[in-house]
Amino acid sequence: MSSNTKPLDNTPDDSPITGKFATKSNVLVWVLRSIFTAIMLGLAVVAFQYFSEVSERLEKPGLGPLAGLCVIVLGVLVIGTDLLVRHKEITTISAVYFGLLLGLLLGNLLAVGLNPIFFDFPMGIDKELPQETFVRRCTQVMLSVICCYICISTLLQTKDNFRFIIPFIEFSKQTKGNKAWVLDTSVIIDGRIADVCESKFIVMKVVVPRFVLLELQAVADSNDRLKRNRGRRGLDILKRIQNNKDIDFQLHDGIIPGVADSGKVDERLVQFAKAMGAKVVTNDFNLNKMAQLEGVEVVNLNELANALKSVALPGEILMVRLVKPGDQPGQGIGYLEDGTMVVVEQGRSAIGMESPVVVTSALQTPAGRMVFGKLEARPTGSEVRQ
Repeated sequence: MSSNTKPLDNTPDDSPITGKFATKSNVLVWVLRSIFTAIMLGLAVVAFQYFSEVSERLEKPGLGPLAGLCVIVLGVLVIGTDLLVRHKEITTISAVYFGLLLGLLLGNLLAVGLNPIFFDFPMGIDKELPQETFVRRCTQVMLSVICCYICISTLLQTKDNFRFIIPFIEFSKQTKGNKAWVLDTSVIIDGRIADVCESKFIVMKVVVPRFVLLELQAVADSNDRLKRNRGRRGLDILKRIQNNKDIDFQLHDGIIPGVADSGKVDERLVQFAKAMGAKVVTNDFNLNKMAQLEGVEVVNLNELANALKSVALPGEILMVRLVKPGDQPGQGIGYLEDGTMVVVEQGRSAIGMESPVVVTSALQTPAGRMVFGKLEARPTGSEVRQ
């Protein structure tokens, strides 16, 4: 994946993956907004009727329309805030929620504790004065507001490093269970990730950030025919993964609080995975090294494929078709069905033929596994592996 490619902000969002992702969430949200609007309109009517009766008894006209208008304005403010704040984080909402609970609890406790010191100290007062009651209530409200502010501010600033001591509630970046896999553009275009998903070895969530999807779409719209075919193949692979019912697939907006919106996709991908506590899945060597330097775990499909290749033991006989000469004089090169290279000493004379080869040694390299052997002139009674 090229690290210089920038996601296109004005790219039309018309892929089937994006459309399906947006439709599910938008329908539910708009249904909720419709229900909320209907409830607020009902409350506005009730408030109008009630305060109209009150205004008649008090001979102060205008209270009914004012009360109904206040309810409608409140509903509009709530809906407007919801529409403006489009990217909401559950950790932020949780921090505000528990901050309010803790603040109200601490404010009430402080008010009860300070009440005998500031209000009950003068002896001989059997009945509270109206001024004293007003000051008492104002003090309680002020303490509650101060405690709520301190608690919410503290939780918002420490939610990523602070684990709340309540079961099933945590603000830590650490995730329970298997970490999610964040797919890179190179591994999507490669296509083998879809086969790995269909093998049912993956039990974790598969996440694709939207900026990766935009880069993939930019490749699919390229003027170069080869790049265009690679990009379209990547979109087909994503659709194949999404249709797999055994995989928990998520198309993420890719916006994480505190993560800079850098133009470099590789850098954004690493920061995104680090913020989510996920693993990066890639075939890109440079991205692999950069993620490791950032402390992000990496799953390299090339290493996975090498680990799954068959093991050849010394003395084992393989049937190999030699296809080309080697670097050294007399050497012949062949390949097993899984792509493992077999270097055969004195095998140049057998190029173009399928011959039995006795394994002498095997070498594991970053590029893959290599098997060294020599020609077996006449097959023995040993088992020959095809």
